[in-house]
Amino acid sequence: MTTGSSTLAAFDQSPRTRLVFGAGTLQRLGALASEIGGTRVLLVTDRGIVAAGHAARAVENLKAAGLSVEVYDRVQENPTTADVAACLAVARAASVDLIVGLGGGSSMDTAKGTNFLLTNGGQMLDYWGVGKAMKPMLPLIAVPTTSGTGSECQSAALIADELTHQKMACLDPKAAARVAILDPELTLSMPRGVTAVTGVDALAHALETAVTTKRNAVSRMHSVAAFQLLLPSLPRVLSIPGDVDARGRMQLGAAFAGIAIELSMLGAAHSAANPLTAHFNVVHGAAVGLMLPHVIRHNAAGSVEARDAYAELARATGTGDRTTDADAQVAALLDRLQAVLDGAGIPRTLRAAGVDPSKIPDLAAEAARQWTATFNPVPMDAPAFEALYAAALEG
Repeated sequence: MTTGSSTLAAFDQSPRTRLVFGAGTLQRLGALASEIGGTRVLLVTDRGIVAAGHAARAVENLKAAGLSVEVYDRVQENPTTADVAACLAVARAASVDLIVGLGGGSSMDTAKGTNFLLTNGGQMLDYWGVGKAMKPMLPLIAVPTTSGTGSECQSAALIADELTHQKMACLDPKAAARVAILDPELTLSMPRGVTAVTGVDALAHALETAVTTKRNAVSRMHSVAAFQLLLPSLPRVLSIPGDVDARGRMQLGAAFAGIAIELSMLGAAHSAANPLTAHFNVVHGAAVGLMLPHVIRHNAAGSVEARDAYAELARATGTGDRTTDADAQVAALLDRLQAVLDGAGIPRTLRAAGVDPSKIPDLAAEAARQWTATFNPVPMDAPAFEALYAAALEG
């Protein structure tokens, strides 16, 4: 068991994204775009957002502010280099000077990826890693319509190579949104299933960022605040979808968790989830939620600091008895988390998710190569991931 010390970790934080939160704040899009110097806007979105009417409202608001608008509405889930190339062609033809990402994480990733290539040239592979853009990038306004990824508060574009399917995390402070508009009314159009899996993803972000080896005082503050907002609100929005206040708490919680990711990264639950999505098409949020309880048990058993951080989250949300010891508080947290996961329809076992048990060694080897695995509070290798998958196989 690792013990570590209680010394505060050093950090260097410069807030990059202005948060504009509240019901109806989409109506401020045109004014905000003008305020930061936009004249020719590229709106990056997907067909579902168009069908919901959100894209038309955004375009109308931008045009009312005197801006010209070009729309790219062919965003795909888990965007690839080909998707970015298609969006880039539209951006170049319109000579845009500001980008708006409207939608879920895929819209924002496509918008950021396009921004890299439009301003710095080359190909996405050139920016795989941290801080590789040498030239300034166009201002970006992020308008999330889900409450999950927190991408609106992060400087990373996650783009898959069209040929190899390798996901490339391209991080650069210049890629961060200048403004994020958090309008909970935009999330009312989400189907229940999308609300569930994106909400679980946000919960996982709060839990993982709270314990990573990169956590610090600022990330911890955001992790706790995010968890306090998300844990009671997800069951609420699933049972009462029209509750705008609860939707707002979900959206703000997801954004706070996104800020925590920017500062402290993620851990083994995301590392274990990615191969499940890649090889068995388990939806990302469901894959993370399925693995999360097993990772929490693993981390709490292997790191006193992680156990105490989980116990802090339990106390912060009024989970369990505050007078009990840390182990009991973690157990209470796991019980409450499992109830939320069950309510969200997350499968409890890999078998229920359709995972072939014979593939576990391959999944474990791939999980161990994931970047987020390096930030887990308990060191992870392929055998450790194999043990996690084995525990999750039957629940």
